[in-house]
Amino acid sequence: MKLLEGKTALITGASKGIGKKIAEKFAAHGANIAFTYLSSVEKGQALEKELAASGTKVKGYRSDASDYQASEQLINDIVNDFGSIDIVVNNAGITKDGLLMRMSEEQWDDVINTNLKSVFNITKAASKPMMRQRNGVFINMSSVVGVQGNGGQANYAASKAGIIGFTKTIAQELGSRNIRSNAIAPGFIRTEMTDSLPADVIEGWNKMIPLQRMGETEDVANVALFLASDMGSYVNGQVISVCGGMMT
Repeated sequence: MKLLEGKTALITGASKGIGKKIAEKFAAHGANIAFTYLSSVEKGQALEKELAASGTKVKGYRSDASDYQASEQLINDIVNDFGSIDIVVNNAGITKDGLLMRMSEEQWDDVINTNLKSVFNITKAASKPMMRQRNGVFINMSSVVGVQGNGGQANYAASKAGIIGFTKTIAQELGSRNIRSNAIAPGFIRTEMTDSLPADVIEGWNKMIPLQRMGETEDVANVALFLASDMGSYVNGQVISVCGGMMT
């Protein structure tokens, strides 16, 4: 059973990690896929070819979600290319870690703009066609760090906490138009970035998790699929943690 048959989904920052797995999962369930990438050009092009093999319509866009004008153009292009936009996964994000006393203004601004301003940009632009069709789903990628904070990540934590407040507000503003907005807060997830961590660091993290292991991108993608599909049709304004019990 394909849960997203005939739907068009946009996933930002989908060339690797969680975004890539969500794009793969959505395509497997029949969704047409629009996705963005910025610096990872080769990976973005490779993903476009990979997903096209699933038989659904796929197009990658090199676009900067932190740029307001570029975001508006992106949504216009997707509607022109696909005919509609039904699901948006705001996934684009970066980290530039450092203790507050050593954090530069540039480190702060870069993370806030990429992680938080991008969600505003894409959501505002995509809400217009969704309001006309009186249907749509926003899934915003937050983090357990946005819920409980983390030393050395003031900029990242602030951006991810901001996403939660934004998500809940949009759920209230757009719910009457049958547009749902939810957030996912992943914990320690195995990605290309974590694969480079020393074994003792990974072991230390695992000891903090009741399930005693890091999560997989598949775990996050499964929750995104639930929220995007009709199975989650009465879930709105929520933050779902995918963290193995870290925040329990």
